Amino acid sequence: MSSPTRFEENGYHYHVMARAIAEIDAAARDGGGQLSLEELAGRMQMSPAHFQRLFTAWAGVSPKRLQQYLALGHAKALLEARFTTLEAAEGAGLSGTGRLHDLFLRWEAMSPGAFARGGEGLVIRWGRFASPFGPVLAMGTERGLCGLAFTAETGEAPALAELMGRWPGARYAEAPEALEGWVAAAFGGGGEVALTLTGGPFQIKVWEALMRIPSGNVTTYSEIAASIGHPKAVRAVGTAVGRNPIGYLIPCHRALRKSGGLGGYHWGLPVKRAMLAWETARAEAG
Repeated sequence: MSSPTRFEENGYHYHVMARAIAEIDAAARDGGGQLSLEELAGRMQMSPAHFQRLFTAWAGVSPKRLQQYLALGHAKALLEARFTTLEAAEGAGLSGTGRLHDLFLRWEAMSPGAFARGGEGLVIRWGRFASPFGPVLAMGTERGLCGLAFTAETGEAPALAELMGRWPGARYAEAPEALEGWVAAAFGGGGEVALTLTGGPFQIKVWEALMRIPSGNVTTYSEIAASIGHPKAVRAVGTAVGRNPIGYLIPCHRALRKSGGLGGYHWGLPVKRAMLAWETARAEAG
């Protein structure tokens, strides 16, 4: 099945950006500062004009501006400039319809019995798609998406095995057409995204806190812990963030260390940095 052309193009753009990020990081570590458009384009084996078009199509800002977002110190600067205090943030709410990434998200819980049985009796459909952050695997029940995995850094086979391992009793069918509408909406195609999730009470509180962080903003693991009434449970919060099965839609990439460090990201730090840069660029350009 072919994903919409725009998402295929964005997936290609992500790979170009990932290579550019590596070059930018290397230059920063070596004390070389920012690279010129001509230097970056040359390293991507593109003309400056073509590289500039790709950069702008992906980020919505100039290569020079996005390079500032991708600098090694970006996470710390982002934390200082666009920190969200979750106690003051508007709650998205698990029981109703919340606004996220300019789309409507509907959250429905998988029955505790089905979850306890490892998904026995469920039919979970899955498919491969393109996204602004490279290839993505999506899984869903008839009620909504239950898994999103970004595979540019991890590879497809390990990600697929991990997602399937969450529900070992389920029956799986490759049927991307059943998920296409939700996936397209997830990455800006319009419409409503439905999710099917089940987790422990602590995990759900952490995921709800993540959903209160506006696009283009970040918070810290300690702030999340405080907002859910467990200020000393920073390590447990980090574990719950890492077990988020719906990458990007439950935006665990917006959680940083208190020091401004990126922390970890299940699908690879280059993907996390690209997500933060992409969202920040759009938030400031808009």
